[in-house]
Amino acid sequence: MPPALLPGYPGPRHWHRVPATGQHYVDTGTGSPVLFLHGNPSWSYVWRHFFPVLSPHVRCLAPDLPGLGLSPRPPVPGSPLDRYTGQLDALDDLFAHLTTDRGLPGSGWTLVMHDWGGPLGVAWALRRPGVVTRLVVLNTIAFPWPPGYRLPFYLRWIRDHAPVAALVHLTGAFPHAVARLGVVRPIASAERRALLLPYARLRDRRAVVAYVRSIPRDAHDPAWTLLHAAGGQNGLADLEGLPVFLGWGLHDPVFTPLVLDAWRKRFPGARVHRYDAGHYVMEDAAGPLVHDLRAFLLETEGR
Repeated sequence: MPPALLPGYPGPRHWHRVPATGQHYVDTGTGSPVLFLHGNPSWSYVWRHFFPVLSPHVRCLAPDLPGLGLSPRPPVPGSPLDRYTGQLDALDDLFAHLTTDRGLPGSGWTLVMHDWGGPLGVAWALRRPGVVTRLVVLNTIAFPWPPGYRLPFYLRWIRDHAPVAALVHLTGAFPHAVARLGVVRPIASAERRALLLPYARLRDRRAVVAYVRSIPRDAHDPAWTLLHAAGGQNGLADLEGLPVFLGWGLHDPVFTPLVLDAWRKRFPGARVHRYDAGHYVMEDAAGPLVHDLRAFLLETEGR
């Protein structure tokens, strides 16, 4: 992809691929490893504001989840549970490559998680006990929806109605809608085009709708079993005691303040920062969010 079409994104010398899977990731900076996990329908481009501020202090590693961003488009598994486990296996491949081939440590990692990055990141941390020592949670979830929560109607339509899902896939409506409605302040046109660029072609956005259709609806959904993986029989409780940063866009129609409250109950000692922002909190509140996150990382380094 031509770098000129990606304003603010690190240049190609920071682009790498995992030998086992071809998964694309950005690697920039020095220091302890910080793994940025994006959601759907975004990709590592959403972290561009973080890299120049944080890279003097930490090693910023931002993969594109398989099927999204600049990563390959493997066949999308038919089962939602297979989709989740496939993403976790890809994180394992990335971790093995980074620790074996690129000399990163096997512990002391920080997870920065948004949207789908939350359940995937937490499940991976439980799969790899002792690796992750800090959590940064941005408008996401890693437990069944709290009482009183209701998924927005448009996500229910896509999730539960195949004709609607097919139309959304055909038109590419979901990435375009999120790029405009997921913020309270419009993203600059050149940056919005860059955010949407990996999904311009029909064949490149198969995973986008597939993962909307994988959203868990209730506490009985098999997806939540991933949070009780081997080494994590107590789910999030096994991560108690880690420093936690909660950064929340208060105008997110999906991950509402009700979800934030549920995180606070699980991690009462977390540092909580609320922003006048939408779902893409890293776009709306880039300046204050990155400033607050840098302070958190510096103050908790080595704990």
